[in-house]
Amino acid sequence: MDIREEFLKFFESKNHARVESAPLVPDDATLLFNNAGMVPFKSIFTGEVPVPANPRATSCQTCVRAGGKHNDLENVGHTARHHTFFEMLGNFSFGDYFKEDAIAYAWEFITEVVKLDKEKLWVTVHESDDEAELIWQKHIAKERIMRLGDDDNFWQMGDTGPCGPCSEIFYDQGAEHFNGPEDKMGGEGDRFLEIWNLVFMQYEKKVKDGELIPLPKPSIDTGMGLERVVAITEGATSNYGSSLFMPLINQVSQMIGKEYIYATGASFRVIADHIRTATFLLAQGVNFSNEGRGYVLRRILRRGVRHGYLLGFQKPFMYKLVDTLISIMGKEYTYLAEKADAVKEQIELEEARFFKTIESGIELFNEELKNTKDIFSGEVAFKLYDTFGFPLDLTEDMLKEKQLKLDVQTFDTLMDEQRTRAKAAWKGSGDEHASGDFKSLLEKFGENSFVGYENTLYKSKVLALLSEDFVNVDQIHARHTGWVLLDNTPFYAQSGGQTGDIGLLSGYANVLDTKKFHGLILSHIELTSTLHVNDEIEAIVDISRGEIAKHHSATHLLHAALYETLGSHISQAGSLVEATRLRFDFSHPKALSSDEIAQIEERVNFHVMHSIGGMTKEMDIEEAKKSGAKAQFGEKYGDKVRVVSFGDASVEFCGGIHVKNTTEIGTFVIVKESGVSAGVRRIEAVCGNAAYNYLKAQRHTLNLAKESVKNQDLLAGIERLKEQVHTLKHELVETQNAAKEKIEVQMIGSTAYVIEEITAGDIKERIDELKNQHESLCAMLFQVKEDKVLIAAGIKNSSVKAGDWIKVVAPVLGGGGGGRPDFAQAGGKDVTKLPEAKNVADDFIRKALS
Repeated sequence: MDIREEFLKFFESKNHARVESAPLVPDDATLLFNNAGMVPFKSIFTGEVPVPANPRATSCQTCVRAGGKHNDLENVGHTARHHTFFEMLGNFSFGDYFKEDAIAYAWEFITEVVKLDKEKLWVTVHESDDEAELIWQKHIAKERIMRLGDDDNFWQMGDTGPCGPCSEIFYDQGAEHFNGPEDKMGGEGDRFLEIWNLVFMQYEKKVKDGELIPLPKPSIDTGMGLERVVAITEGATSNYGSSLFMPLINQVSQMIGKEYIYATGASFRVIADHIRTATFLLAQGVNFSNEGRGYVLRRILRRGVRHGYLLGFQKPFMYKLVDTLISIMGKEYTYLAEKADAVKEQIELEEARFFKTIESGIELFNEELKNTKDIFSGEVAFKLYDTFGFPLDLTEDMLKEKQLKLDVQTFDTLMDEQRTRAKAAWKGSGDEHASGDFKSLLEKFGENSFVGYENTLYKSKVLALLSEDFVNVDQIHARHTGWVLLDNTPFYAQSGGQTGDIGLLSGYANVLDTKKFHGLILSHIELTSTLHVNDEIEAIVDISRGEIAKHHSATHLLHAALYETLGSHISQAGSLVEATRLRFDFSHPKALSSDEIAQIEERVNFHVMHSIGGMTKEMDIEEAKKSGAKAQFGEKYGDKVRVVSFGDASVEFCGGIHVKNTTEIGTFVIVKESGVSAGVRRIEAVCGNAAYNYLKAQRHTLNLAKESVKNQDLLAGIERLKEQVHTLKHELVETQNAAKEKIEVQMIGSTAYVIEEITAGDIKERIDELKNQHESLCAMLFQVKEDKVLIAAGIKNSSVKAGDWIKVVAPVLGGGGGGRPDFAQAGGKDVTKLPEAKNVADDFIRKALS
């Protein structure tokens, strides 16, 4: 039985709209990832946007819990039911049906569709929820209903907002499998497995710990773990024993040549879980990095690699599991197969990087274990992180196996110091989020219309004005800023990488930017005259729109040229389109060669010069996909999509502004190619007027360079300068050798010793020369550089240690330093103490050699 499909079909039969799984990266600045089925509907539940026409919805939402408040990472592999990636089945009512129907639907699905044994089902309700218990008694015996408190059976979105009691359905997996002290209803054991949570959203909290205010239209939010239900229907007592995981576990077993035994198989389970998470995140455009979501992805993959290392893997192996995962989940999530090559390449590269350092890191870890009684060094944990790429939770995982704790405080202090130095601390998800009076605007006006494909000048009516913080106002005065909602707007809202339009509301305001919030196109304005709601104005898009269109169309041609030149693994990872430049990020394992860059640039210009007409067409989304049009993952597409094509050169889903013919683009120039993160490259380019300005600046720089080398043949001039530099360097060395200061050498027994100040030259080099001249040597040289003193000590064939000697002398000069027994360096701040420092150095060496 396909549980996923049966669930969605069942709720469609109950008049629910089937909603596709939203991307793992949410439209919510407070979250790293979508971590529950209700997240894509959060703005409906909170009242930010109106209830949709059909107030019932059902979905199978992909979720990741591996960071922030909801983090199951450390439990994965060690329990039967925790995952970093999972699918949550859900049905939702937005002020429509409530407890009676929610309970009836749930019972009907699990007993009549899935056909779970009723004698193995149990239910919990909130201790105060008499209504829910009475409804449940219509379906299940009273003795199988248990009341629990807030910790177990009360749900709230946050400290404030919608909340309510919940009811959970449990499945008894049998005392023959689980018979520990916690294997009871309400216990922490695995015998009674929670499979479905029904949340009755009937209250609202206005303030933290405040009164529960009944909602006029209560809602329903339910969540059922697909992995748990599949395991139960297949007779598995662990999620990992189901058909969703065993093919992956069996492949790991075959690759390493070791049998999978559940009791000792945590590493197999970690790998099976983590390859799911890594593959889905990469396929959806998240890339490995050292911050934010990319760092969570890196941590997860490296944790999997480390468990592979424990099993005996010595080289990349996880990427080989991707095809098996696609055979399990590719039918439902077709983008997995489409992105397979790029995903495997990125995983293999990341694995290879970690395998290079994992052995050295584990050696350091084991060395420190010898010095550890109860608490492992935070400094060593930081070194494992900083030098060997071990995420902290990986080190904690390794310590957990040894029943040891970590000095997290020291680790955190060192991490904070590093972040301060790098000024790269990650703050939130980085996404923009806004809250305001959007719901009332949508209920009153609906979404406004964009008329900018055909018009750059349009007579419009002001439907609403909003303050800077999105509060409805009747007017905005001159010299103030705010937001305007026009009934029909020619201004394009920032989307798909294209920057938002600027322009004028003639006689009233400058348009500074245009963005979309919950489907409303709003322009950010700076007023020159007072503007009122219902005013009729002339909206004029800035002339820079034409240059934006050139760069957007050039981006499409660049994407196609990359695909043709580098291969089908190329996948867009981000873009920016402005009036003066474009930026395009794409998956590729290595830097592009000069020849590849030239070939890509030439290919784009080939299409530009061949005067290819642009065409836009509205198509059904399935028809568009079949046509071969490239879609960008994470973009929200409706049933109808806009497809932009330039002959056969480029065909893409796109809602942006484009040129009518490629010749309008003008010259296309790649100005930079660089790396963004592991497996992701970036091209920056210019075209149109920006390309002219770029080439003009390059020509100016070239002329300046010719003037500087006094030669119209720049390369010939540079070669002449190189020869002159070589000659001057040679002459300088000869002059320095001739002018070297004489150093006085004294003897104590058979050991030569030197304590001298030199004014020029390299003091380390002079010590090396002295070592070459004497069999046994103790030498200390001083050199004044501006207001500091450099000190170097060299030892050869003597019991004296250079580091000990310099540690005695350097403090006299207000400095410090150290080094090896044969060579040490230091610096001092007090030049006036140089004579005293020489005396201290002399006293030390005489005593040491006597």
